[in-house]
Amino acid sequence: MGWLTSLPVGVLIGGCLAIAVLIAVASRLAVRAFLPESQYDGAHSIAAPLMSPLGAGFAILAALTLANEAAALTEAESIVSSEAADASRLAWAATTPGVEAGLVHAALLRYLEATRANEWHGPEAATGNDPATATAVADLERAVRAQAVEPGLGTPVSTELLSSVDAITTDRRARLASAAKQLPGLYVITLVVGGIVLIANAGVLTVRVHRRGALVISGLTIMIGLSVALILALENPWEGSIVVSGHPLDSVVNDLVAGYFHS
Repeated sequence: MGWLTSLPVGVLIGGCLAIAVLIAVASRLAVRAFLPESQYDGAHSIAAPLMSPLGAGFAILAALTLANEAAALTEAESIVSSEAADASRLAWAATTPGVEAGLVHAALLRYLEATRANEWHGPEAATGNDPATATAVADLERAVRAQAVEPGLGTPVSTELLSSVDAITTDRRARLASAAKQLPGLYVITLVVGGIVLIANAGVLTVRVHRRGALVISGLTIMIGLSVALILALENPWEGSIVVSGHPLDSVVNDLVAGYFHS
């Protein structure tokens, strides 16, 4: 389903709306084609009571899904902010006298640049299998730990260096775990089928009216199409159409390049 959620937002919205309208029109035409006119009233009497439970079921499922996906997006952004804060803390800790700040800053810069280039899109965002980023992480660990055991360096400074780099790697693992989370396929199928059934049932209710009268279900059709499009857009905030912002990490990169962190 990754190919679907990675489509641009405009394509998702247009596609979902087009499918929803097509279902509404097709359901009305199908009833008119296969059901005798004498049975229109019977079809209406069956479809009308079903609207409330079908609408409530779709609304509850869609609302819960949107709430969960919005929470996942917020959590992902929080992880990135935490990773940027820990990177900034390490950069400042490296400016302590007795620490070769240049070595630590260079290793940190390589890690942040590799992360933004290789772990923000595609399968690497969830697996962390990019070789360049893995090498950058290992180099950063070695650089920091080598400085932390330098003779004459106080315990508080060593502890701050080690805790900072550990926090960065922990945040990275949390980011990869967040990127690996996806809605189960059956969950999405149930949601989409619920929307289709609701639109089709509403189309049956318009079988006794003229075309202009059938437009009364257009609002419902548009709402369902937009809801499904929004859920698909939010489903994968690491490689989908709505991607977590990397601005916090970019700010640290810019500060490192500009020499903001200095003793």
